[in-house]
Amino acid sequence: MTITYDPKHPKYLDEKDVRDELTRVYDLCHGCRLCFKFCTSFPTLFDFIDQHDDQDAGKLTVAQQDQVIDECFQCKLCYINCPYIPGQSEWELDFPRLMLRADAMRHANDQVSLRDRVTTNVMGRTDLLGKVATKTAPVMNKMMGAKPGSFVRKAIEVTTGVSGERVLPPFAKQRFTTWFKRRPKLRIGKRQGRVAVFPTCLVEYQAPGIGHDLVKVYERNGVECTLADTTQCCGAPFLHSGDIESFTKIAEKNVAALANTVRKGNDIVVPQPTCGYVLKKDYLDYVGGPDAQLVAEHTFDASEYLIKLHKAEGTSLDTEFNGDIPETITYHTPCHLRAQNIGLKSRDLMKLTGAKIKLVQQCSGIDGMWGLRAENAELSIPIGRKLGDEIIKAGGDVVTGDCHLANGAINEQTGQISLHPLQVVARAYGIPEE
Repeated sequence: MTITYDPKHPKYLDEKDVRDELTRVYDLCHGCRLCFKFCTSFPTLFDFIDQHDDQDAGKLTVAQQDQVIDECFQCKLCYINCPYIPGQSEWELDFPRLMLRADAMRHANDQVSLRDRVTTNVMGRTDLLGKVATKTAPVMNKMMGAKPGSFVRKAIEVTTGVSGERVLPPFAKQRFTTWFKRRPKLRIGKRQGRVAVFPTCLVEYQAPGIGHDLVKVYERNGVECTLADTTQCCGAPFLHSGDIESFTKIAEKNVAALANTVRKGNDIVVPQPTCGYVLKKDYLDYVGGPDAQLVAEHTFDASEYLIKLHKAEGTSLDTEFNGDIPETITYHTPCHLRAQNIGLKSRDLMKLTGAKIKLVQQCSGIDGMWGLRAENAELSIPIGRKLGDEIIKAGGDVVTGDCHLANGAINEQTGQISLHPLQVVARAYGIPEE
């Protein structure tokens, strides 16, 4: 048995080694139980082990081990709360990365169904899908916007594996990068920073308004904006589905391009938390080397960068807000932002407007693409329903959240449109929505 989270280790994809490591970790988790509330993986695991009088994790069947793996949706919250993580405990337990290893092992050993592979290929090729969808937005959005459970949505589910029960985010008619390249170049008076925007697929193809407001808020605060040398998908859908070969190919190209962006004197800002996590953390594991380290050190969440600017010596944000400022804001903190351990920078940013912030820290159950897969809807939708209940209970005048997919779950469960924090800040400045 090898305790390793290094994808390049010779035993990383060895099935016996992985399953022995699963037994070790499952036994530790069963004895601790601190993470029972984060997802169904842990209650399922505990129930399986409790079926045996001696509570021996080694007696779990392969199918039982795999069910625990399948129910993990990489929220990464257990890592934040685990007392046994590498560097802090001799047990060196990293549950999310072990689940990634197990998924990769199953994918490499042909233990993934054809349907799963088809779904991964559909969801993973976000740039191809986005380019086609934005050019055919009226038709595509009519299909995707069909009533959940309808014949159209069931047909989409059968052919693509995307759940016919979920509300899907529409595609934009104009991509963010198209807007950016066509806009008049603004001359920055007192420059406080230089950033390259890595828009992510969600902002590029589905929510370019987030990117518009990011650029305008940054420029108002003396930050010169350009596009990163690559704006292609970060590769997260492939990584979270176990296809590390496809993920690594994407990651290597992105690391080279983004390192070049940094060497031009730019920091990289990312408006979506899952993609930011991939650039900061996963590229280090799966690509490694000085370029990946350089990218990680210069990558910031969109709000994180602004707060860093505000607190640094010699720079500060404009705190004159003359636009629309809600009295109370309900702010949903996405799991993949919390997992970055940077603090609640979007909350801090919105507090500068004078609004009162109400935090909601319930997971959305989306986490990348996991919650949109048809086979996961039965587990994912109830998690989203809990989030919806918390949003309604908070009762803020405006609902916000950094993750566009989680915001979609909020819309699905409450009927309320959840804005990105930078959109709230833009309106508070009086910057009109395009």
